[in-house]
Amino acid sequence: MNLAEAMEERHSVRQYKNKPLEAAVVSALQEEIKNCNMESGLHIQLISNEPKAFDSFMAHYGKFSGVINYIAMIGKKNAELEEKCGYYGERLVLLAQQLGLNTCWVAMSYSKIKTAFVVDKGEKLCVVISLGYGETSGIPHKSRPIEEVTKADVEMPEWFQNGVKAALLAPTAMNQQKFVFSFEGNQVSAKAGIGFYTKLDLGIVKYHFEIGAGRDNFKWIS
Repeated sequence: MNLAEAMEERHSVRQYKNKPLEAAVVSALQEEIKNCNMESGLHIQLISNEPKAFDSFMAHYGKFSGVINYIAMIGKKNAELEEKCGYYGERLVLLAQQLGLNTCWVAMSYSKIKTAFVVDKGEKLCVVISLGYGETSGIPHKSRPIEEVTKADVEMPEWFQNGVKAALLAPTAMNQQKFVFSFEGNQVSAKAGIGFYTKLDLGIVKYHFEIGAGRDNFKWIS
């Protein structure tokens, strides 16, 4: 499937089968993690066959089961970390979907197993992404109307509408979808609202917007 199809098919999944990741899948994920780290300066790591992080009261309360594989989104502590983790994490989420895996962004319902990954000086673990072969494919989330997440004084061009539609398919914390897109000519602005993990969400939705709108059709402005 292509990225547009992966966006449509991806839904949050919290229960996974007792099935190890295939070697080719691990190789593809590791290669893309390497590329993401080189581009972003992040320290993303794939953790496989590690059951302790999701064997806690919080994880069970969050209805997670069978999680033994996850991606640790780690990077240097700065104002850009959350948005950057969202952007590159969702890039990995959609690749995982293309590889036949299911995923879920996890902010709190896990335990930090310090021996499972490396956090260098000046870095922090921002969030993790569970992944594996889901018991189900998940279900679509409800989306806000385009008018509630856009600001436009003139008619929205088709590429912009397609970008926003793609952004509304993106996972956000508690499905809050607290973001606003606006444009001037071919320049686009994306702003995060107030709420939990909205900066992380902003990175996720910006990656989706790029896929939907087409990267050649616009430029980001701050």
